[in-house]
Amino acid sequence: MISYEEAIARTLALFEPLDTETVRLADASGRTIAAPVAARRDQPPFPSSAMDGYAVADEDALQGTSLRVIGESVAGRRFSGRLERGEAVRVFTGAPVPDGADRVIVQEDVARTGNVMTIEGRPGNSRYVRPAGSDFTAGTEFPAPARLSPAAVSLLASMNAREVSVYRQPSIALIATGDELVAVGDDPGPDQIVSSNNLGLKALVEAQGAVARLLPIASDTEESILFNLRLAHDADAIVTLGGASVGDHDLVRRVACAAGLKTAFQNVALRPGKPVFAGSINGTPLLGLPGNPVSAIVCGHVFLRPAIDAMLGLGRAPLQTETAVLGGGIGPNGQRRHFMSARAGIEDNNRVVRAFGRQDSSLLSVLVKSNALLVRPPADPARHAGEAMDVIML
Repeated sequence: MISYEEAIARTLALFEPLDTETVRLADASGRTIAAPVAARRDQPPFPSSAMDGYAVADEDALQGTSLRVIGESVAGRRFSGRLERGEAVRVFTGAPVPDGADRVIVQEDVARTGNVMTIEGRPGNSRYVRPAGSDFTAGTEFPAPARLSPAAVSLLASMNAREVSVYRQPSIALIATGDELVAVGDDPGPDQIVSSNNLGLKALVEAQGAVARLLPIASDTEESILFNLRLAHDADAIVTLGGASVGDHDLVRRVACAAGLKTAFQNVALRPGKPVFAGSINGTPLLGLPGNPVSAIVCGHVFLRPAIDAMLGLGRAPLQTETAVLGGGIGPNGQRRHFMSARAGIEDNNRVVRAFGRQDSSLLSVLVKSNALLVRPPADPARHAGEAMDVIML
């Protein structure tokens, strides 16, 4: 067995950034931008009001002062004149602040009769004016690579970027294997189970910005496994589920090797997920994940998510860990790195993590309650409540 650190390094070495394409910004949410985008204008492009109220000069911003209202400025239609001493302009949130005005008196601090407004409240230090370019200026670059969140899409839109260059979405072929599996909705026999790993990995792949291809469930025959590998020949990566161990019916790696698999590694000092293997087949990366459902999902997070990031130009790096305080004691760890199903939350301004008592690799009902993986190094001693530990947030 090799270490987890060596396994993830060898996995990521198999994956290269994909080519790029240009898409409309309206279709870019969740995609990974491949080239910086420069703003085409200042934002805001003019001094704008942060509140509904009245624009005035600093010298007139005194409690008890009465000013003549000479017009109004609304969003999309500015007051075209210039404000002089003794004058005010009615202004609304987001509207241009007229020339000659230095601040906005909020409407709650004003009494108005006809065309005369009187400042009743005491103006504070806040001017309620957003200077031109206070968000960004023309030429400011949105960096790449970066996955585009809804906020990022909105920012690029305000930069007036109609189209963006993005990495092509990786196509990931998912092959579930095993005579014991039937598709969701089918009636399993007395010794069969419903295939869940392929759908779970499909959800993980799509959440990471890739496209999942669900291939037929392969039976435990060389012909069936080889047929599915051939179906996946045009994918950017292949992920097999099950059949990765050393039993008589675990044929996946054997068939893949016969079909040309160049093995990068097999078997990792990891829990859950010891039977993981990886390599490339005819130039296409192949990741073989275990069949136990928790093992498949956890290894999907640990190995597949960073691999997808690498294809999307986001660099080659393992999932980032964070520090959390143990909420309860845990016993010593064995000789394999252990990614424990856990629940993390904020308590007394600290991130606190608690591992679930049951860590069996078949217990999806435990994993679904988890929002974190508690990371245990090999031979980690018993830990007590209050100790700092590494976690991966899911």
